[in-house]
Order: sequence, then structure tokens, then C-alpha cells
Amino acid sequence: MNGHWIDIKASDGATLGAYVSTPPKGTGPGIILIQEIWGVNQHIRDVADQYAMDGFTVVAPDVFFRQQPRVDLGYNDVDNPKAFGFMGALDRPLAVKDLTCAAQALRAHAGVSGKIASVGFCMGGALSYGLAAAGAVDAAVCYYGGGIQTMLDRAPNITVPILFHYAENDGHIPMSAVDSVKAAFAGRENARVDVYGGVDHGFNCWGRTMYNQKAAALARGRTLAFLSKTIA
Repeated sequence: MNGHWIDIKASDGATLGAYVSTPPKGTGPGIILIQEIWGVNQHIRDVADQYAMDGFTVVAPDVFFRQQPRVDLGYNDVDNPKAFGFMGALDRPLAVKDLTCAAQALRAHAGVSGKIASVGFCMGGALSYGLAAAGAVDAAVCYYGGGIQTMLDRAPNITVPILFHYAENDGHIPMSAVDSVKAAFAGRENARVDVYGGVDHGFNCWGRTMYNQKAAALARGRTLAFLSKTIA
């Protein structure tokens, strides 16, 4: 894969790093891939490469760069507390501004032909929702985005297509939260909420114990179909 790091200027002049993966043909629609709390680690880079193989130009911004550049943590007892520490210290409104700058850089990238979407996981799912509410992307995918149910006042601002993936047995996001998201977007043709039965939070990540191949494959297929209709 043609994976490499680039520098992007944030709105305040700070330097935001991002991992970029480009498709075999060199150009395609764009994806802002938003990390979990473990940083732009090997898994996120692999996911970026995976979508690049599907024909997308992918940028995975280093969300935690203001705390520590290129955080790259594993899914283990040593790194997990560090990951939660980075998440707890994150200035989320500022992170959305930083990601908006990344989205603007992606639109200007020579490898992007057409529209762009955000695809985020866990913390990144909520940030993907934030990008959609800010009007920074043409479509958004939110994998088990924690806290979206507390930001439903922004739902009227989301006019682009948006896809939500939730886990039925999510230990962090109760079904009552999912129901509130469904209610906020009820009757909206631009929104879809899918719930995956019998699986837990993080089911898409093959590096974690809750990985579920069937649910991950189904969600990925739905995501690719959604992206093919909205940004391709």
C-alpha cells in the first residue's frame, strides 16, 4: 500500500499529522478515517489501507496530536489506561475544528476525485457525527459513537447522509441511548441506524476481544454500499 504521513495546518497554525493511504488507481472519493482512543495505531492504519484498496483516498488524522504526536497504543492492560487518559483530556470542540481542517486538506488532495465522507470508530464515531453537524463532510458513518445521544441538539444541523452502527450488547452505549438517536432522526431520509444483535462495543476491531467477524463484515458491506451511493 502507498501509506505515508503528511502534515496539515490546523486553524491556529499548529501542525496536525495524518496517515494517508491512496488507492491502486491513484484517485478516488475521499474518507476522513477517525481513530479510536488508541491513536492512529496499526489497526487504524490497516483499516485506512483496507478502504484504499476499495478505491478511496483515505486520511486518518492524529486526533491526539496536541497532547502527544502519533499516539500508537495496543489493546492491553498497559496501554488501555493511557488511551482513556488521552480521551479524557481531549478538547472535543477543538478536535472537530482540527478534523475540519483535515477535511479541507483532503478535498484539496490530488488523490481525491469527488466528494468526501467521515468514518469514525468509538470516540471517532462521535467526532464523525460532529463533522457532519459542522457541515464539513458530504456523508458520515458513525461506528458505536459514544456520547452521540448527548449531542442530539445538533441533529437538525445534519443534512448530509449519515449511517449509524450500534452493538446490541454495548457495555458503554445502552439501547436507551440508541433509541434516543433513532427518535431524533425519525422520518429523516438522510439517516439510517443499524443495530447488530448479540455483539459488544468495538465489534469491528480485530485486535480486540469483542471482535465479531460476522457483524464487522456486515457493517463494512453496509458502509461500502452507503459510500458508493453518497460520495462515489
